[in-house]
Amino acid sequence: MRDLVSCFSENSINVTHPLSISSSSSSCSKYSTNNVCISPSLLPSTQTSITSIYRITLSKHLIIKVTWCNPHNNNGLSISVSSADQNPSTTLKLNTSSRFFRKKKGNKSVDSDLGKIEVFWDLSSAKYDSNLSGPEPINGFYVIVLVDAQLGLLLGDSSEETLRKKGFSGDIGFDFSLVSRQEHFTGNNTFYSTKARFVETGDSHEIVIRCNKETEGLKQSTHYPVLSVCIDKKTVIKVKRLQWNFRGNQTIFLDGLLVDLMWDVHDWFFSNQGACGRAVFMFRTRNGLDSSRLWLEEKMVKKDEQQDKLDFSLLIYACKT
Repeated sequence: MRDLVSCFSENSINVTHPLSISSSSSSCSKYSTNNVCISPSLLPSTQTSITSIYRITLSKHLIIKVTWCNPHNNNGLSISVSSADQNPSTTLKLNTSSRFFRKKKGNKSVDSDLGKIEVFWDLSSAKYDSNLSGPEPINGFYVIVLVDAQLGLLLGDSSEETLRKKGFSGDIGFDFSLVSRQEHFTGNNTFYSTKARFVETGDSHEIVIRCNKETEGLKQSTHYPVLSVCIDKKTVIKVKRLQWNFRGNQTIFLDGLLVDLMWDVHDWFFSNQGACGRAVFMFRTRNGLDSSRLWLEEKMVKKDEQQDKLDFSLLIYACKT
C-alpha cells in the first residue's frame, strides 16, 4: 500500500461537515442510532498488535515506542527509545518474547548517547479486556522507563507504588504525551472493534468499523458493500458503494475537538490475487479550526516547542484474509 497521505490525495470523496458526538445528545448524525456496525452473531477480527508512541520531555525530547503483540503469536512486549529528531537509530530495544527476555517480570538497562536508559516491567498478574481480546493489558501490570534516573514513562496501575520502592518520593510528576496509536487487525470478518481516548483527560470511546453488503434502489437482488463507522454505538459515517468510494474523509466533532476521519480500503477490492488486502483507517485530532493542513505530509511529532498540545492520531490497519 502506498503512503497514507498520497493515497488520500487522489480518487477520494471529501465530506467535511462536522458531526457532533457527546454523551448528552440523542443522536450524533443524520444516520440512525441503530448500531449497524455490530452483529450479535459476528465475531470481530483479531487484534494482533498495538503500538503506542509517546513524546517525552526531560532535559531532552525523546520518543518511546511501546508495542504489545498477541500472545497467540508467541509475542509479548517490545520497547524502543530514540531521540525526537526522528533519528533512525534506536538506542534500546526490549522484547519479552525473545529467548533472552522471555519472562513476565524483569528489568534491562543500557548506556547510550542519550544517557542511561532503564526499563522495569511486571506482566505476571496482567489482566486483559475480554471483550476486545487484544494484546494490551488493562490492569495488574506496570512498565517503567527511566532516562538518567529520571522518570520518562509510567504505564500500568501498580507502577507508582513500585516507583516509591525504587527511591522515588513525593509527587511523581513528569511530562509525556501519547501522540500516536497504531492497531493491527486480521481475520475474515470485516468487523473491527477497539477503544480510544482522544483527549488525555477525556473519556474512552468505543469505536466499531464494519463493512457489509446492502441492497440499493430498485434492484433489491444486487448487494453493494457499505462501510459504517460507529462511535459509542452511534453511526458517524456510512459510505455506500464502497468499491467506488474506497478513499475519503469526513470531519467529526468529539470531546470538543475536530477529528479527521479518513479511510483507504483500496486493497480490499483491488489487491493482487492471493495477496492480503489491507485497509487503513485514521482518526486524527486537530488543534483549532485550521483545515488547510489536512492532507499535508508532515512528521507526526515535529511540532513547535512552544506548542503545548500535540495532535493525536489513531491508525487502524485492517488485514482481510
